[in-house]
Formats: sequence, structure tokens, C-alpha cells
Amino acid sequence: MAISPGIFRQYDIRGIVGRDLTGEAARAIGQAYATLLAQRGSGGAVAVGRDNRPSGETLRDALVGGLNSGGMDVVDVGVVPTPLLYWSLHHLAVAGGIQITGSHNPPEYNGFKLCVGHESLHGEGIAELLGIIEGGHFRSGEGSFRSESIVDRYVDDVVERTGPLARRLKVVIDCGNGVGAVVAGRLFGRLGVDASYLFCESDGTFPNHHPDPTVVENLQDIIREVRMQGADLGIAFDGDADRIGVVDDRGEIVWGDHILILYARDVLERTGVGQPIIFDVKCSQALPHAIEAAGGRPVMWKTGHSLIKDRMKQLHAPLAGEMSGHMFFAEGFYGHDDALYGAARLLRIVAAAGTSVHQMLADVPVFVSTPEIRVDCPDERKFAVVDDAVRHFRARYDVIDVDGVRVLFGDGWGLIRASNTQPVLVTRYEARTADRLGEIQREMEDWLRAQGVAP
Repeated sequence: MAISPGIFRQYDIRGIVGRDLTGEAARAIGQAYATLLAQRGSGGAVAVGRDNRPSGETLRDALVGGLNSGGMDVVDVGVVPTPLLYWSLHHLAVAGGIQITGSHNPPEYNGFKLCVGHESLHGEGIAELLGIIEGGHFRSGEGSFRSESIVDRYVDDVVERTGPLARRLKVVIDCGNGVGAVVAGRLFGRLGVDASYLFCESDGTFPNHHPDPTVVENLQDIIREVRMQGADLGIAFDGDADRIGVVDDRGEIVWGDHILILYARDVLERTGVGQPIIFDVKCSQALPHAIEAAGGRPVMWKTGHSLIKDRMKQLHAPLAGEMSGHMFFAEGFYGHDDALYGAARLLRIVAAAGTSVHQMLADVPVFVSTPEIRVDCPDERKFAVVDDAVRHFRARYDVIDVDGVRVLFGDGWGLIRASNTQPVLVTRYEARTADRLGEIQREMEDWLRAQGVAP
């Protein structure tokens, strides 16, 4: 069959609905997944969930048709955040799961995050799935379909794990009209916080602002509300609620690497000295400093939820996180990224501290840094540009090439890496002073311009 191979990415399948992600493709993905599990000797049902994008139901029907025609039973868990699909793998009698989600991409996108057992299917596994589709030899059979509600059970679990808060907090919650809206009211109401809600009506067209908390513009509403209310903090979610954004009591953005500092200090108090804490290449140098000061072992790794989860299991790490707001909890939870649980856990930490988020981070060394900068670059070019960047900068500086190129200037660093989900290069820069930051950024952006890539 004709299918766009470009939708098969490093750790998920994603594309524009109706152009390169069609109902025919969704059915083929279902058939191939059923075939793959049969080849691996995995029997049983598969859990299927979806976010709230308008295309989700049509893609769900096509996917389920493919799964059933491959002899696989389906348990539909409905419109739920991606972390609830992951949660269902531990609580339902299923052999794996598929979440239909476009994550933080614009509304015209959708995609699939796939799991076999409790593990994410990515890299070679996704390539194997594409090979089955291109070969056209699918398992045949007749599977069943049933629905099961999991939201209340999930909320019960998170509330039990979080426990009563040490003090009552005033919190602003911004769901950005993403699918986190179907859980947020129930969860935060049970936690006993004084919560007010922004855009917590589920609407996958995202009519107010795009649900991506790594973009400063998308946090302006919650910043205003936190300051106006004098709230203790604000918490924002991305479209499928697997990434968290935080605004402190002053209305200042707390980026993912500093959120991870709060989690790391809390975890290391319980797990002891020497535990590995994993973070991605986009994070501030302040993070490994803080992890070491708290007795942990900082481990820099590749960006990507599947890749981070694999590394956690390899090192038996209790905690990991990404600059983008993916936070992974193995200590006290299931090891996957979950922004709703992460929010509950953060509230517990802040309540127990008896002070503000701003004060809790006041001792962290101050670096001047940019947010993530996304530079348009075609999918067919972006990895080659990064390869060229590694060669160019390695001849002049120390570099870390675990994921893209992180160029170490001694008094700062710069990063160029290829996004695994969008036709962009992701860059970020950090230094001790604003002037030095500007110098580093200009040097690396000038090199990009010379390659025909306009920052």
C-alpha cells in the first residue's frame, strides 16, 4: 500500500491528518501492530486511547479496524491524556497500548504512541512496523472491542500516592483546552488545593492558546492570573498532558531543568547518595551542579521520552526529566512521563517545604540562557546539518554529541539538535553573562546561516 514513510519517527508516528496520516494508514498501523505482537509471541488485548483532537475518533475507528482484523482484542479507554494510557498498561489485562495523539503539534497533526508490554515501541521497533506494512503480509483474525473507563481509578491512585498536602496551596491550572482537561478538575479537587482553572474545557482545536508550555507566549495567561491572584504557583499542561510547565509565585517561568531540580532534591533525600538522575542535552548547567550538590549523579542523555525511559531502566534511575517538561518518576510511580502526577508531586513538595518555589530555587547558580529556539529545517536536511555542525565545532571546541552537538565554550555552551517530531532544528544557548551569551549565539547562528538555515 502507499504510505508516507516520513510519519514513522524515532519514537512515535506523527503527521498531518488527511495528507500523510490517513484512515488507510491508521488501519495499516493497526494490522502491522497486531502482526508484530504475534511475531513476538505476545498475546492478549491492546489498550487504545486518544487525545481530544477532532481527527481522533476517525483515526481510532480505522486503527481498531486494523487491530481487530489482525485478531487483536481492543480495550478502548476513551479520550484520556497519554499518561493515562501508560497507566492502563499496569492496571488492565493488556499486552500493550496505543495512544492516538498529536502531542504539542498544531491541531492539523495527529499520531500514534505505541507500547509493547510496558515499554515504548521506538527506533528499530517503529522501523520494523513500517517494514511489515511495506511487506503487506498481515496476520488475520477476528478481534473484539470493549470500552473501559479509567479516569476515576487513575485519580484515586495518584491521590493515594501523593497523600494529604502539608498545607493548603493556591494554584492556577492551565490545560490549554488539551485533553488534560478531562482529569484536572477531578484530580486537583481531590488534592484539596484552592485551584482556579484556565482553558480547562476540552477542545482539541485549542481556541485560546496552543498547549505547549515550552513557548513563552503560551504562558502569558497563566502568568497574569498567578500575579493577579497572588497564587503560590501556576501549572500548565501540553496537549496530551505528558509535559508540565510551571510558573512560580512571582509569575516567573520555571523551566523544565529547574523543575527537575525540585524533584531531584526531593527524591535524593529518600533514595540516598549516588543515585543517577537523567536529563537531556537541552538542560542548563545549573541542573548537574544541583544534582551533585544534593548527592546525586547527573547523567546527560538524548532528548525523547522513549529514549529517556530506556536509559532510566538501564541505570535503574529513580528520576529523569527533559527541558521540554517531560518528567519521569520510577521512585514511587511507574517510570513513565506524567505531567498530572508530576503536578501532584510538585504540590506535595512545595506544601511540605513551607516556602515558595522562588525561594526553593534561590540558591541555584544563575546562568543567562535562551529558551528553546526552533529553526525551520526540512526533515530531509536536518540530520545532515547536525552532522556537519558536529564536524565543524569539534575542530574548534570540546563538544558533547550524545544528541546533536552541545558545544562547550568554557564559560557557556550552545546546542544544535534535530527535532524527532517536527521539521526543525532545536537550538539553545547559555552563558555566565548576557554579553557572552550573545557572542556564543551569534557564532553558532552565523554558522547555521552559512548552511542556508535561517535562525
